[in-house]
Amino acid sequence: MFDIGFSELLLIAVVALVVLGPERLPKAARFTGLLVRRARAQWESIKQELERELEAEALKRNLQNAQQVIHDAQAQLQSNQQDMDIQNSISILHEQTKRDIHPDHDTNTL
Repeated sequence: MFDIGFSELLLIAVVALVVLGPERLPKAARFTGLLVRRARAQWESIKQELERELEAEALKRNLQNAQQVIHDAQAQLQSNQQDMDIQNSISILHEQTKRDIHPDHDTNTL
């Protein structure tokens, strides 16, 4: 998390020993450890929250894509239904026209 090597950690310990003295150093080390644990816990919490948000965003995009596909399919089905209705109307008109032109012939023979 902090990218501190052994030599840097040793230097920090020596400076802390000189500045704080041997009496206050253990208490300061415990306090520093507590702060580091809290910082790591907060970092993990933030990381998990971001991951959840990203997953939710991906799910929203997938849902929107699926809704668009459904909408496109419905539009295509409606268009096909209209085409079939037109073809059916043309067939009916064609049969009526054949009967009107040749009323004495059977429509199946033409």
